[in-house]
Amino acid sequence: MEQTQYITDDFLLSNKAARRLYHEYAEPLPIVDYHCHLNPTLIAADHRFDDICELWIECDPYKWRAMRMNGIKEEFITGDVSPVDKFTAWAHTLPRLAGNPLFHWSHMELKRYFGIDELLGPHNAIDIWDRCHARLEQAELSVHSLLKEARVHTVCTSDELLNNLKPHSEVTREKCGFNLLPSLRGDSILAIQGFGFTDWLQRPSDSTYENIQSLDDYKRAVCSRLDRFQQAGCLLADHSLDLLFFEDVSDNEARGYFAKVLKGESLAPLELQGLQNHLLLFLGSEYAARNWAMQLHLGAQRQTSSRLRSLLGPAGGFTCIGSCIDIVPLCRFLDKLESRGALPRTILYNLNPNDTEMLTSLCGSFVDEGVSCKIQHGPVWWYNDHKDGMERHLTALGNLSLLSRFIGMTTDSRSFLSYVRHDYFRRVLCNHLGRWVQEGQLPVDWVWLGEMVRGICFYNALEWLGIKEGKI
Repeated sequence: MEQTQYITDDFLLSNKAARRLYHEYAEPLPIVDYHCHLNPTLIAADHRFDDICELWIECDPYKWRAMRMNGIKEEFITGDVSPVDKFTAWAHTLPRLAGNPLFHWSHMELKRYFGIDELLGPHNAIDIWDRCHARLEQAELSVHSLLKEARVHTVCTSDELLNNLKPHSEVTREKCGFNLLPSLRGDSILAIQGFGFTDWLQRPSDSTYENIQSLDDYKRAVCSRLDRFQQAGCLLADHSLDLLFFEDVSDNEARGYFAKVLKGESLAPLELQGLQNHLLLFLGSEYAARNWAMQLHLGAQRQTSSRLRSLLGPAGGFTCIGSCIDIVPLCRFLDKLESRGALPRTILYNLNPNDTEMLTSLCGSFVDEGVSCKIQHGPVWWYNDHKDGMERHLTALGNLSLLSRFIGMTTDSRSFLSYVRHDYFRRVLCNHLGRWVQEGQLPVDWVWLGEMVRGICFYNALEWLGIKEGKI
């Protein structure tokens, strides 16, 4: 049987209202990607990729995980076999992923960037490899051209405290057509009991941490680096809080615990939690003072296969959904910051889908006059990042919060082709709203509906984050 076109212009749009909302209002909009893991050095250098494997597979733990579950040997995933062999291994896996968003995203990426309509599989893997390779040899598929093709307005990369921020200064909207801003990945600041922490403090390539003899010295050094992020245009900071505790300790207690760390002594569990919470409160206050937004990623279970972790490191694609969030310490943490007048605008992400409605309801519990939705229930994350998860999230925002104030999607990816995820979200959003219109749950007012869609897809993020040069 002849294969019919799969990724059509109306993909995922099941009614007339959905199609009108998407094509007239959502599709033409630029993208604000306020959380991703793209490499800023590659962006600044306008990197060109040698092959589709480098661009599409080598940077994507989502694909690695799927390939492992399909029984593919690790050497064909992260090993030293040729790029074409890795691509062929992925082509053997993709047809097995019916119902998985990777099936949708992968074919959307092939269609948008390479003009390929066929379903990728073992039978046509080499042919599609050759066609992708021919396309990559053309200059218009450099990093900058990929971002422009996706209509990217602003990219906020995830950057460790001691990272070099020079690439961000080399990319400007006037020069390259988009903004490149750093965002702080703050986990290392709290990793005080982690292996190599004291060596990290004395990193020779950076003089910031010289002569740290106390917790107060450490805080001053951290603030010095935060100032550099501020100068580079940083608007957000991010923390992964897989297990959430809140043990409030005094300043003197925290100083004592940190002194033990500097001596190389181990902290008891409650001491460690107390010191980390003390530092997190300190950081939250600093973010608020700088008018940054704080992102909290909650509920991942990262300690799974010790074999894979030892083989591949912590980001190898083997984390799973963790237990439900304990809402009590989260509320205590946010309340402590608010009581100090130091609660920053905050984005909450949940990995356990059972936490969706709970976090959405929390958004109305901490408010500030003149600030719309100071606490945002952020876009679906990781294992919720699929059509069903998006629809549940949108329903929760409608039922329990202000859907029209939602700040939209992020890429949360290391792949430069992943901007189709924004398009995927926009299609799901418009189909969701279109269904409400079709069922009579929303009025047929295209000006009002269009304004809501444009806000969710683009303008809300610009306003909420305070991104300059927002009007286009």
